[in-house]
Amino acid sequence: MQSQTVRIVSQAIQYIEHNLNDKLELDIVAAALYYSKFHLHRIFTKTVGLTIHEYVQRRQLTEAAKLLIFSKKPIIEIALISGYESQQAFTSVFKAMYKTTPAEFREAEEFYPLQLEIHLKKEAVKMDFTKEDIKFAVSDDIEDWMELVSLTIDGYPCLNKDEYIQNLHQYIDDKKALILRDDDMVIGAMGFSSDTGSIDFLAIHPQYRHLGITKLFLDKLMDELLYGKEISLTTYRAGDKADTGYREEYYRLGFAERELLVEYGYPTQRFVLLPKNKEEADND
Repeated sequence: MQSQTVRIVSQAIQYIEHNLNDKLELDIVAAALYYSKFHLHRIFTKTVGLTIHEYVQRRQLTEAAKLLIFSKKPIIEIALISGYESQQAFTSVFKAMYKTTPAEFREAEEFYPLQLEIHLKKEAVKMDFTKEDIKFAVSDDIEDWMELVSLTIDGYPCLNKDEYIQNLHQYIDDKKALILRDDDMVIGAMGFSSDTGSIDFLAIHPQYRHLGITKLFLDKLMDELLYGKEISLTTYRAGDKADTGYREEYYRLGFAERELLVEYGYPTQRFVLLPKNKEEADND
């Protein structure tokens, strides 16, 4: 059953990728696959973590951003290619996601993607991970780690790949990089700082986000590596249209809001999680 679901969702993704310049709604994708739109909506959202509408919009805007930087096409033409009926409508949605107008984005000459194509694991997904399955990353893991980064780029706006890889080497050398694998695929990765208690990078494969993997990484930190320390991370600000559910997930895991920040020119907010011993004391 699981393999059939992955097959259908993968077919939907392939159809979307081959028709990004066309109008793509749930009805259209479902009809192309000869499948129930209600069931397709359910299994796509559960498997990918986004609705078909959200995935299409983010993919089309990513391709539009690429054209803004790497082509000389007029903005109105890019808007039409991206499925919008007017430049005004395109500008409104683009600014909500990229925090800048298409013209300003083109002028800055710095491309970054909102969403890259998602590739799903076709074999059965393991369901019973524990924190003991999480290991320290080594240099041989970097290629697979970066595959995960490309799948979860939605969580890290403005990420610079070259700078990221350079930092990753240091995290691995310092034993501050953790990974979780399902067979030969990295499905979870975390870079952290023991000095500040900060999570500097956390990525979970979209197919596994609903399995509680984020909590496993947090338990690993709080129970074994950063015991007694406050843990912090940064995420999207409230109301940011680019957020695919990270802020809500961190709330659910017990994080609390702290100060607003701007990182690499992008508006974010710091969240903190109290150490378990402090939580227990407060509860008492």
